[in-house]
Amino acid sequence: MSLFVCACNIIFSSTPGDMTQNHKQLFVHCVQVLNTYNVDTQSVEEHVNRYLKENGIFDESDQTFIVEVFSECVRYSNLMEVVLNGFYNKDGKTTLRSEQNLYHVICYLATFRLDELGMAHFRKFVSSQDINKMYRFLSFFLNERNLLTWIKDGWEKYYEHVFVQTSLLSPLQRWMPEIDDMLSMMKSTIDNRLKPKSRAGSVTETRPFNITQPRPRSIPVPEPIPKLKKHKPAPVTLYDKPVELEMIQRTKEANRRRAEERLMEASRLQYACANPNKSQKTKEIISNIIYEEESKIDFEKHKANPTPAFLSTPEISDMTPTKWRAILSREVPVKMNTAQILREGKLYQQREEEIIKKLENLEAGAKDASDFLKWQSEMRQKDLEGKLADIERRRLEGKLSHEEAIFARQNLIKDNKQKVQEMKEETQQMMQEFLEKKFKEEKEMRNLVEETMQGHKNTKEATKKLKDYKRKIVQEVNEESKELMKQALEEAELEMRRKMELIHQIKAMEAVPIIRQKLVDLSESAGHGLLSEMSIAELRERVSLCKAAEKESEETRRDDILQNKEAKDQLLLNTLETISKHRLEQTRAAATRLETKKKSEPKKIELKDEKLTELQKRLEERKAQRMKERQSAKLGTKRSSADNRTRSLINQKKALEENRWRELELTQERAAKLMDGSLGKSKSASRLASNLVMT
Repeated sequence: MSLFVCACNIIFSSTPGDMTQNHKQLFVHCVQVLNTYNVDTQSVEEHVNRYLKENGIFDESDQTFIVEVFSECVRYSNLMEVVLNGFYNKDGKTTLRSEQNLYHVICYLATFRLDELGMAHFRKFVSSQDINKMYRFLSFFLNERNLLTWIKDGWEKYYEHVFVQTSLLSPLQRWMPEIDDMLSMMKSTIDNRLKPKSRAGSVTETRPFNITQPRPRSIPVPEPIPKLKKHKPAPVTLYDKPVELEMIQRTKEANRRRAEERLMEASRLQYACANPNKSQKTKEIISNIIYEEESKIDFEKHKANPTPAFLSTPEISDMTPTKWRAILSREVPVKMNTAQILREGKLYQQREEEIIKKLENLEAGAKDASDFLKWQSEMRQKDLEGKLADIERRRLEGKLSHEEAIFARQNLIKDNKQKVQEMKEETQQMMQEFLEKKFKEEKEMRNLVEETMQGHKNTKEATKKLKDYKRKIVQEVNEESKELMKQALEEAELEMRRKMELIHQIKAMEAVPIIRQKLVDLSESAGHGLLSEMSIAELRERVSLCKAAEKESEETRRDDILQNKEAKDQLLLNTLETISKHRLEQTRAAATRLETKKKSEPKKIELKDEKLTELQKRLEERKAQRMKERQSAKLGTKRSSADNRTRSLINQKKALEENRWRELELTQERAAKLMDGSLGKSKSASRLASNLVMT
């Protein structure tokens, strides 16, 4: 903190003409340092030192100011981001995101350095930039309502409540009256109400120097132009080709001829084992392969299989059981995969085992399941009749609820009309009470305004006392900063000497030569001290032994594979025999099933329930009652209210139709489920499902 104060005093102790230039240049340097900084790839010290060297900033006071501002901005970046995010979301929607670091620096100076800089220097920093941008940001940031509400809450997420209150908010609250004066001046300049003061300086008058005039120079005599000697012409041999190129071209042509002669001799005297001509057998094989590949590419060829012989008969329904047996007994050749054969064989094997278990249980004294199956079919029929009765009951109950809903809606309309009249009376009373409260609040606000005007007059006297107290503090801080600067310079010199000694030692270590040659002996080990350590010669012997062992294991594997293949082929043959037997038995069973299906006929289901009859009677009574009330309502209505009533009835009808369509969709889904399950067997069940869909 003290170094920053010392740097500020040195920088701003120049002449008044250079003051605005120093303020503007320092502010621009601080913004550019932040713009060129990358957190992921650069450190703070490295980036600042590089920037100072590139821009030629060698003054110690300027360097300390830029370093302090940059390092503190990076350190308290979380606090600044809270303010900037709020500014861009509310008042700064039209401002550029590229100017974010400009507001970052001015926010840091206002929060942390306002006591050290003073209001005069802070005002010069602000005036060095665009006045519209500065007024927009400072009027948002230095608003007491924003500072004490959401900005305070955002800062307390990163730091403690005591630090935020004492070192961040309390300095800003002390400077608030002067900040308000500055913002009002800025607003007046923006609105062209206050023109900037022009300083009338004394104009300097130029005076000529009292210097003796020089003598006129004498004109020099021109030197004679030297004449060039005649050059020798170029020799004739310069434009001729050298003899060596012609010799090289001749040798190239001679070598080419020799190579061509040798190639002709080699092609003439070919070996018998390396005959390039193909035999007749290989030519036939190649032609067969080409024909197969071309047949695969023939896409226009008709690929559909012809219809089987038994389907080409005039009518399948006229077929007798004997004909079906003859057709099914035909064996259609089907090419089966090994996986299909094994899967089908396993399936038939499981069926055989189940049949054997049943027979064994019957021999042991178990009962036949025929009686149970009859009882099961009877119970299913009873359950089906119960389900149909439930569906009919629900349908009738739905119609009853529909009729009752109409009565309830008519009662609701009457109740709503009474409630509307009561609400109108209550609103009139509320409006009268509201107007009385409003007059009282206006009187209270006038009294508050008069009290606040008196409080502003007392604040000006307090500000004068604060200024005197701050001047004394600044003088004490300046004296401490000078002493600390001397100590810092001495410590820097000691560090530089220590670094120079380390550099000399490192260079001496690098100058020592290193022996990099290493001899290799294949019979010796590396000497790492491991239990499994071997030389390269031993490793080669081990590799040769491992290769021999691998060859022996490969031969044994081949023998095992051949044996497994033979066993697998035998198993497939056995499974194919069993599959053919089971298929013949299945064809016979299918023929017998067709005969039994034709003989069997579905039975009709008759519904007899007392509850259904009672519901039907109640529904008819409700309908008759509703029709009587409708006729009586038509006679009592007047012509004036006829239009309104018809509109309400149309709306009611639309709502009822929508509910009715929903119920129809639900009944159709239930009917479809029952038809899929067991309703398809009986004609009476199908009729009941069709009645559900129609209702």
